[in-house]
Amino acid sequence: MASLKELSEKLTGLLQAAGIEKYAVNLTESEKRELNTELTSFKLYRTIFNRKAAVTAFLDGRKGSASGSDLSEEGLRQLVEDARLGALSAEPDEANDIAPAQAPAVFHSGPETPDMERYYGRLQEIIDTVSKDYPLIRMGQIIGSHEAVRHLYLNANGTVFESRSGQYETVLEFAGNDGEKTTGLGYGGVVTADLDTPILEKGSLKTQLENTEKSLHTVPVADKFEGTVILTPDALAQFAWMLVENYVSAGVIMNGTSQWLNRMGEKVVSDRITLSFKTRDDRLAVTHPFTADGFPAQDVTILDKGVLSAFLLNLYAAKKTGKEVTKNDGVCLVMEPGDTAFADMVKGVSRGLIVGGFSGGQPGVNGEFSGVAKNSFYVENGEIKGAVMETMISGNLTDLFGRVTALSSEQVSDGTQAFPYLAAEGITISGS
Repeated sequence: MASLKELSEKLTGLLQAAGIEKYAVNLTESEKRELNTELTSFKLYRTIFNRKAAVTAFLDGRKGSASGSDLSEEGLRQLVEDARLGALSAEPDEANDIAPAQAPAVFHSGPETPDMERYYGRLQEIIDTVSKDYPLIRMGQIIGSHEAVRHLYLNANGTVFESRSGQYETVLEFAGNDGEKTTGLGYGGVVTADLDTPILEKGSLKTQLENTEKSLHTVPVADKFEGTVILTPDALAQFAWMLVENYVSAGVIMNGTSQWLNRMGEKVVSDRITLSFKTRDDRLAVTHPFTADGFPAQDVTILDKGVLSAFLLNLYAAKKTGKEVTKNDGVCLVMEPGDTAFADMVKGVSRGLIVGGFSGGQPGVNGEFSGVAKNSFYVENGEIKGAVMETMISGNLTDLFGRVTALSSEQVSDGTQAFPYLAAEGITISGS
C-alpha cells in the first residue's frame, strides 16, 4: 500500500501532466478503534480504516475540487480529471488562490497509539458510577473510540505540512426515569488526550446527568417577564458560535450584512468578554496545526475585553474584501473565565433561568433570536426552584453579550472548546 508521501507524488505528477500549475492536495489516513455498549453491556468492538484524497485545481482564476477514497492509479487520475473539469466549468475569480510558500512542518498531538485495555476500564467505570451515583438515569449506549489520524497537505508553491494526531472520544446517550416519569434522550460527550482522569470528571457530563435526574420533576413558569439568564458552558458555546456566524464569519463580511462590519477596534460587547480561536491550548485535547489555505495556524482573538479585534476570513474572503486573512479555520473556541463563583451568580438572580441548551434557528441579520430553553431551571430570589418545561427565551445577540453581569471563575472544556458560565440581564422569558 502506497504511503501518503508516495500518493502525493503521484498526484503532483498527474496534476502537472494535466497542465495544472496551481493546486493543493490533501491526503488523510485514519484508524479508529471503537467500543460500544448497549444499556450496561459491551456489544461491539471494531476497527475502521479510512484513506481519502482531495485535490483542488486552479486554471486561469477558475477553481475546481474533487475528493474520494479510491486511491488506485485510476482513482487518482479520475480525481485530477474531475478537479480539472470542475475548474474549467467554474467562473473565473481572481480571489481564488493558495497561500504563498511556507516552511515545511510536522505537527504532533495526542496519543497516536491507544491503550484500549485501559480505555475499556474507563468506560466500564462510567457504567458502574452511573449505576451507583445516578439511580434515576437509564443508560442508552456509550460510544467510545480512539482515532489516530495522519494528514498530509501540499500545494504548488512548495508548502508541505504533515500532522499526526490521536484522541479518545466518548459519547453518552441517557435518559431520566422515575416510575412513570421519563425525560427525553440526553447526549453528552468529551474528547480527551489521555486517560489519567475518570471520563465522567471531564466536560459537563456529571452536571448533565445530575440535571437530567432533576428534570424528572418540573415547576411551572406561567407568565412572560424580562429577567436574567445564566447560560451554562454548553449553552454559552451555542450562543458564542451564533455570534461568530452572525458578525465575524467570512460570509457576512463578504456580503456586508454584519452589523460589526465597520467597527474593528471598537467595543461591541461587554468588556468581560474575551473570545479566541486557539491552535494549541492546555484546556483542549484537539489542536489546529494548519489552515485549509496552507498557512500554519495562529491563535486569533476575535473579542478582546469586548473590543472587536479580528474577523474570521479565509484567503478567498480576505482577497474579496481587501481585509487581512485570518490564519485560523475557526476551531478550538475558548472564552476566558471571570471571577465569580457559579453559586454566587445564582444568588444574584432576582428572577430568571439557568439555561442548559437552546433550540432555535440562527438569529436574523439584526441578531434577534427566539427559541426553547432546554435543560433549564427556574431561579427566583437567588434560589433554584426547579426544572422547567417548554420555556421560551428571546432577545438580541449583541444585547445578550453586552449586558453581561458576571462570568464564572469555573470553566468547562469538552476537549474541543472551553467556556465559563455567563449571566446576562434583560432577556425575555416566556413560560408555557
